[in-house]
Amino acid sequence: MLTPTGWFYWAILSAVFAALTAIFAKIGIQGVDSDFATLIRTAIIIVVLSVFVAYTGKWANPFELSPKTWLFLGLSGLVRIPAIVTADSGRS
Repeated sequence: MLTPTGWFYWAILSAVFAALTAIFAKIGIQGVDSDFATLIRTAIIIVVLSVFVAYTGKWANPFELSPKTWLFLGLSGLVRIPAIVTADSGRS
């Protein structure tokens, strides 16, 4: 059964928003280097997500995270880089 808290619901939403990101990039970004456009999008995401986390009261001191947590957060961020580079390599 499909419920709003089920993984399938969130997977569909993720796919829809990923598609919208690509569509908006194709339509609206012309004459801008794709890496620079990714930087701008990332900066916007950081600001919006910071406001959301602060608003919901989930902000925590990052210096209190364990070294293991930092390691795996860092690795998960680094693993994302090839996907960004290969996805943007066709756009300029």
